[in-house]
Amino acid sequence: MINRIVRMSFEPEKVTDFLLLFNEVKNKIANSEGCEGLTLLRDSAEPNVLFTYSYWNNEASLNKYRFSPFFKDTWARTKALFNDKPMAWSLLVEDRVK
Repeated sequence: MINRIVRMSFEPEKVTDFLLLFNEVKNKIANSEGCEGLTLLRDSAEPNVLFTYSYWNNEASLNKYRFSPFFKDTWARTKALFNDKPMAWSLLVEDRVK
């Protein structure tokens, strides 16, 4: 299992635009082959900073999504709203307790 976390910082006036875009694409992302779940999180101290947290069966599934035309289009639309460089991490689950 791969957990993918992406931190995105938006122009404050562009957050609503991102939320509308996310609402438009979230089901297609969540239904991508190998995706086991998708969560959108917001920083409690900086409301213009949001994170996507997605769960993938394996790196191949994540990469198939990341290199798809759908992702490229969605990412281009998202990047136009940023006020800082995004950060992303792919993490393997080592241990999990309830």
